[in-house]
Amino acid sequence: MLLFGLAASATLALALALTTEEHSLPSAYLPGDIVIGGLFPIHLQSNRTGVPGPLSCSHYSYRLFLQAQAMIYAIGEVNRRRLLPGVTLGYHIRDTCGDVGLALGATLDLLRGRSGPRGCGPEAPEGPAKLAAVIGERFSEVSIAVARILALDSVPQISYASTSELLSRKFKFPTFLRTISSDEYQTKAIAQLVQLFNWKSVAIVGSDDEYGKYGSERLSAHFRESKDVCLEWLQILPGHFEQNGSESRRPLRELLDAVNSSSAEAVVLFTKETNVELIVEAAVRHGLNRTWIASDSWSASVTLATTPGIRRAGRVFGFDSKRKTVPGFQDHILSGFVGAAAADGILDYHRTHYPLCSHGADANCTLSDGVEAGGGCVDIRCLASHVGESETYNVHLAVRAIAEGVRRLLGCGPHRCERKANFSASELLAEIKKINLTVDTTHLFFDTNGDPSLGYDILYWDTAGEKRDQVIQIIGEYWPNGQIAVPRDLVKRMRSVQVTAYNCSKSCKAGQELKRQKAHMQCCADCVPCAEGEYSAGGQGAECRRCREHEYSAPERERCLEKKLDFLGWSDPLAVILGVSGASGVLATAVTAALFAVHRATPVVKAVGGSPLCFVELSSLLTCFGLTFSFPGQPGVVSCVAGTPLFGTAFSLCASCILANLLQILGGFAPASEGGAGGARLARLARAGRPAAVVALLSGIQLALCACWLALAPPAPARKNLARSVLLECHKGPDGFFVATLAYNALLALLSFLFAFQGRRLPDLYKNASLVAVGMLLYLIVWALFIPIYVNLFGAYKPAIESAAILISSYGALCCHLAPKCYIMLFRKELNDQRAILEHVRKHYEAKGISVVK
Repeated sequence: MLLFGLAASATLALALALTTEEHSLPSAYLPGDIVIGGLFPIHLQSNRTGVPGPLSCSHYSYRLFLQAQAMIYAIGEVNRRRLLPGVTLGYHIRDTCGDVGLALGATLDLLRGRSGPRGCGPEAPEGPAKLAAVIGERFSEVSIAVARILALDSVPQISYASTSELLSRKFKFPTFLRTISSDEYQTKAIAQLVQLFNWKSVAIVGSDDEYGKYGSERLSAHFRESKDVCLEWLQILPGHFEQNGSESRRPLRELLDAVNSSSAEAVVLFTKETNVELIVEAAVRHGLNRTWIASDSWSASVTLATTPGIRRAGRVFGFDSKRKTVPGFQDHILSGFVGAAAADGILDYHRTHYPLCSHGADANCTLSDGVEAGGGCVDIRCLASHVGESETYNVHLAVRAIAEGVRRLLGCGPHRCERKANFSASELLAEIKKINLTVDTTHLFFDTNGDPSLGYDILYWDTAGEKRDQVIQIIGEYWPNGQIAVPRDLVKRMRSVQVTAYNCSKSCKAGQELKRQKAHMQCCADCVPCAEGEYSAGGQGAECRRCREHEYSAPERERCLEKKLDFLGWSDPLAVILGVSGASGVLATAVTAALFAVHRATPVVKAVGGSPLCFVELSSLLTCFGLTFSFPGQPGVVSCVAGTPLFGTAFSLCASCILANLLQILGGFAPASEGGAGGARLARLARAGRPAAVVALLSGIQLALCACWLALAPPAPARKNLARSVLLECHKGPDGFFVATLAYNALLALLSFLFAFQGRRLPDLYKNASLVAVGMLLYLIVWALFIPIYVNLFGAYKPAIESAAILISSYGALCCHLAPKCYIMLFRKELNDQRAILEHVRKHYEAKGISVVK
């Protein structure tokens, strides 16, 4: 703290050393029980450079003169209306020239209670009155420097124009407050207006000072966060680049080239008015004809708005703190400042250098800032017409906020105050932070950051109008809570523009997105159709988005449609055919079982293995036919498990029965050696009258395999997302189990075929071996064709192929092994006799020259 104070004192000494007698600065002092300081850049510029030399100020500002007078008038009104009974407010106002060094010197003077050695106002006498608060400064970078000094003594500072967001950081600037909205809200307002008007590309011009730097950085952050706005470029100008003489041409020339070659629909100028003056003049001179967005530092400048030829620069939208007129202040000016304090050195300075007159001039005249003395008199009516401009009302609010804080602190009522005007600055700061009052029609309070609840007026420069006082028009409002109000017809007109002047698309048909494809114009976009599975709704060129997993994009890509569930439904013709075929197979198997039950003691039934083996085979076939009903319909856990694994077990049981029957035939008519070692063992089992052991052995292997399948990785329902549907299917699990099951059944079918083929020459009256050979060959052919078709087929009909293969295999076993026996039972009963069988055997061997013993 001490080091900081010493550094500030050194800065003051330097400022005083560089100030010249010829360029003494105006100040005003009025004693009072409580003194309020004021810092106003009545001269907008100083000639400070890095080279030591005389320091002078220039660019006198009528607006800042009026703002200083507004402070004097507001303090006078507080005293006149006795808002603080028995307590008078005084003021001590200094001209800072917008220079950090001069502002620091003036601040230390205010803290010491003197006017300084070279002020043109009266000296402030030594006395008990201490500085209670400071109003000012206008420029953010100056306010930042002043705030650090005032924080040392906890002196409240209320700025009427400094908008830098940096000043809201209370851990750095604990005593700073303001009666103008922070740039945080202004940048949000600009970004929201850009989106509201559907401007797709913007450029930003900032300046290397606290106002321009932080404002442009925050604004660029808003645009980068937005997916709808492209920031083409950001250029930072020197803080006062117009002071650099010939050097100022280079950044200005670079800026003009950037604007000229830009495809940006709007250019935001977030810098001081003195910088904007040069830019506007150059824009008029070169006829840039752009859309400009003005920050609050210059949006309300009538001087700029009435620049000759301003229409050639294009249209201007802007934001300004809500403008109101200080009650009674205009009449005070029109009266020639009657009743002004004799100690008002600022008014004396103005009357001396810029004399006041009243000769009936047009009240709608324009006063230009940056004038020099000797330009003739200033008409009072002309001066009074500018009282509603800029931050004059904010100065009035600052005075009222300080007065309210004092009233609360001293406990003032209508007639007296409970406490004497003897308090610390920190006490007053605490009370000011708590104020909540209505000034005229403005509700004023400060949030935790010291920012007010005020909004912005949205301005438009109607340069085609004839009246100068109507050039700058209020077209809307913006509030810190994010609400924006702009005429609907204007928004509709702005958003109706489909293609910019640079042939860049702004809006597309539904189903298209704005995509930047031109390398030399980074913010220039074209309309590109969305890809399959994507959509872009609303028709504003929004980015294509993926449809959800269960959706697909409509043909126009403007929306997503729900995917249909794709599976083999019962209403499908193929499913109906398979169902009828399966039902027919079940019925045929049941009829066959009934016939076999009726004729169970006849030779024909014994020829196919006897009634136990027949009914096991029929049961397995009945199961196979029944399983065909598990394939149509929406797949479930039961239907998936009952499909291939259960069929594999059932058909292996059927094939085992057929193979046992063949071994019985071979064992009865042929030597065991003809079947090889394995055949011999099976034949011995068959001759031993134990075909059930053969069936149990052969089908048990498949049963064990399918049990492992179901235990380790059973088939389960699965959803597969396709382009426009969701395929519901049964996932078979590991391919190894599926292949092993089919391969084992194929092995049984192949063995049956080989044994049947081997026994085709035996004296078999009922042709068991021959017909079985045909049935097993059919099974092998069907499943040999099924595997490549099943592997390569994709879609809802895949289960139908498997169901068809099961039906053909089951019908082959039923028709080739059991159905011929039913024919004999019904239509060839003479063959269903033991004597017919013996006669057939005798004739078979006699034909071969072999004698048969009866």
